[in-house]
Amino acid sequence: MQYPTVDYKKVPLFAKVSQSDWNDWRWQLSHVIKDIPTLERVISLDASEKNDLKRCLAKFRMAITPYYAALMDARDRQCPVRLQAVPSIEELRNDPDDLDDPLHEDVDSPVPGLTHRYPDRVLLLVTNICSMNCRHCTRRRMVGFEDTPLSKACLDKAVKYISGNKAVRDVLISGGDPLTLSDDHLESILQRLRAIKHVEIIRIGTRVPVVMPMRVTEKLAAMLRKYHPLYINTHFNHSKEMTAEARLACARLADAGIPLGNQSVLLRGVNDSQSTMKKLVHNLLMARVKPYYIYQCDLSKGISHFRTSVSKGIEIVESLRGHTTGMAVPTYVVDAPGGGGKIPVMPSYMISQSDKKIVLRNYEGGITSYSLPQVVSRPSNSDTEYASHEGIAALLNGDKRTLEPADLKRRKRGH
Repeated sequence: MQYPTVDYKKVPLFAKVSQSDWNDWRWQLSHVIKDIPTLERVISLDASEKNDLKRCLAKFRMAITPYYAALMDARDRQCPVRLQAVPSIEELRNDPDDLDDPLHEDVDSPVPGLTHRYPDRVLLLVTNICSMNCRHCTRRRMVGFEDTPLSKACLDKAVKYISGNKAVRDVLISGGDPLTLSDDHLESILQRLRAIKHVEIIRIGTRVPVVMPMRVTEKLAAMLRKYHPLYINTHFNHSKEMTAEARLACARLADAGIPLGNQSVLLRGVNDSQSTMKKLVHNLLMARVKPYYIYQCDLSKGISHFRTSVSKGIEIVESLRGHTTGMAVPTYVVDAPGGGGKIPVMPSYMISQSDKKIVLRNYEGGITSYSLPQVVSRPSNSDTEYASHEGIAALLNGDKRTLEPADLKRRKRGH
């Protein structure tokens, strides 16, 4: 599969930038777009849009990497990349369901920078710095307002807490974005965690391969491979984000033996359609990234305009299951408000059940029965006059094993 290379020279703001500067992640990080005059040199903005932006930036911060800015359609206000990067007046809308900390990450924090919600794993927020401010960020209460890594004192407390809690076998490093740290800084954290014998797995959550892929250098990949078992979850939301540069970043990590997963957020107007999500998961697998989660958009302040119905997420999963490889089907989850954790939400595939059989449907609409082991016997019903022999009841009582649609395409193949 051919992935497009970002033609940054077509953007007036970057026309004179050298290739070496463009491919330097430190240059990218030091030239993020933060103000309206600079943004105007990348995309078209009318007077109304500029006024809305000014109002929005009085409350929320904007930061867009040059690379991600070059991905935006300069004229299309509904460009899926632009919607994720450029502030909207909708962010100022106060939704009654909005919460400062919807996932109770601060509440479930035994020491600063650490969230311990699940029994055997913790979330370690090593920095407040991101390479850009995504408009749908669930941690906008903390990201982008204070550009600092976690202090040494707080990191010491977090490591001490993990060391003293032998139930913790899995540490997820997040932020902000951990890959905005220098190689040496990140490695020092990995070394400390690897020195704890009961920590079996280390994971890193990052959007860098999507918004600043040049950060994933060969040197970084070589450093990370020293700390296996190490996993990385990234955050592609639309296939337009899967460029040649992003593909190379994923390849470097995969070639270092790091299993890659992807966590998409279901966003209205960005990826809330069956075809958009199907194309994305196919592109992910081609880049050796396993679609892992689709998140229902959280109840964070300023992102209510992105939220869809839960039925939309179920519809998308329904369109994937059976219609493409199971490896491409992520788990759709609602991260429960109040720190309840990730709750899978799936289409209903079990239609009915008895003590002898369960009745299931497949992606085609075919209905089948599955016999259960008979551990406890019950007296059979000898009065057959009232027994049902059609529909689901026929499957439950054993008259039939399957029911199939009359026009099933699978039955016509080869004829």
